[in-house]
Amino acid sequence: MLRNDIRYEGRASWSLAHRRWLARLVLPSPAQQIVFQELVDAVLERERRRDRLEHQLDALAPTWPGYQLACALLAFRGIQKTVAYTVVAETASFARFSHPSRYMAWLGLVPSEHSSGASRHQGPITRSGNRWARTLLVEAAWAYRYAPKVSPIIERRAQQIDPAIRALAWKAQLRLTHKYRRFIARGNKHANVAVTAVARELAAFIWDAARLIERAPHG
Repeated sequence: MLRNDIRYEGRASWSLAHRRWLARLVLPSPAQQIVFQELVDAVLERERRRDRLEHQLDALAPTWPGYQLACALLAFRGIQKTVAYTVVAETASFARFSHPSRYMAWLGLVPSEHSSGASRHQGPITRSGNRWARTLLVEAAWAYRYAPKVSPIIERRAQQIDPAIRALAWKAQLRLTHKYRRFIARGNKHANVAVTAVARELAAFIWDAARLIERAPHG
């Protein structure tokens, strides 16, 4: 499409409007049209596969020991079902982390450090931990670019969640949104750096949520 200078002028890729635009698109040659359609079909098949896997997850998840915590994490902005399932499953047990900083380090979200004598220099994050959970938390952290708000989607998901977890999720919104804006206001920090810092602190809030779930009475 770019080779033919064909660009979508709408607001969001893979929205309903974008898909209708793709369905009407006619490329200059039959060969290009075939390749284009095969690529579109590949995307659609990936989506169908995703939907099948999510259906299986929904069926199996209620019997999983991490299900309660995964559901609780849905109260947090930016964390959807697949993100919650993956983060909880990859972490396995939050009890093995005595402090949120240890959990951040396990995720590889803490800055690397280079020390020599009296000098101490912090570099990029270590990326030495679990890359699946880290990647998803960084993606979730982008949601904190926007003003704090409990959207209708979050409100619906949070109806059956412990009020203490909901309060923690709202506290996270207030704090992490402010953190992102403070980083950006400095002018010398790239948005990716700000989002990584937000993801690091989001991990601490998730650790807190896990502790609240552990202490909650079960009955």
